[in-house]
Amino acid sequence: MRYQYFMRPLVKICGLTRPRDIASAIRYGADFCGFIVEAQSPRRLSLREAAKLSLPVKPIAKTVAVTVSPSVDLALNIAQTMRPDYLQIHGALSRAQASAIKIQTGLPLIRALSIKTREDLGAIAPWEDMADYILLDAAAPKGSAQAGGHGMAFDWSLLKNIRSTTPLILAGGLRPDNAKAARATGFTFFDVSSGLEQNPGVKDPDKIAAFMKSIRPER
Repeated sequence: MRYQYFMRPLVKICGLTRPRDIASAIRYGADFCGFIVEAQSPRRLSLREAAKLSLPVKPIAKTVAVTVSPSVDLALNIAQTMRPDYLQIHGALSRAQASAIKIQTGLPLIRALSIKTREDLGAIAPWEDMADYILLDAAAPKGSAQAGGHGMAFDWSLLKNIRSTTPLILAGGLRPDNAKAARATGFTFFDVSSGLEQNPGVKDPDKIAAFMKSIRPER
């Protein structure tokens, strides 16, 4: 089975920190809204902040709690405090940990994988029967403590003829000016954050509008 799963492109706007940015994301048709918690990032929110900000999103779009290498207890705290629709995990995570997290939280899992070379794509298969979505992100620069949100893209030509039984999400370095090229990969689910910002954590409504128009030109 190939990775084209959706009748129209889906978009997750991540790293949301302000009500006005969430309003713009919803206005222009985001399907998923991501909130970074318990992770080193300039877009990091406390669980209480994320719970409050995500509440108005729930009737309209899916909410995603984004974190790095959480323990089962931390994942359960995120689930109980924020009550997101999905849990997105970057960093180190064993299948046993993932299974325990899914059982304890009852949440579907977006497993984020760092991609730099073709060999990194081999990490997809072991997660196909565990994750509900697999997100392919550019590997962090050497020495960086931040797992994502660097505004960098990996070589999308690596994705040619890729196969997966689990829906794949393309992330890393997406912007309004490369949205058309992103669509040309054949992917139909895109995760965007820093490419829509004025400053880290501060989204630009014009960039959101431009990106959504480029990803969904038929609208």
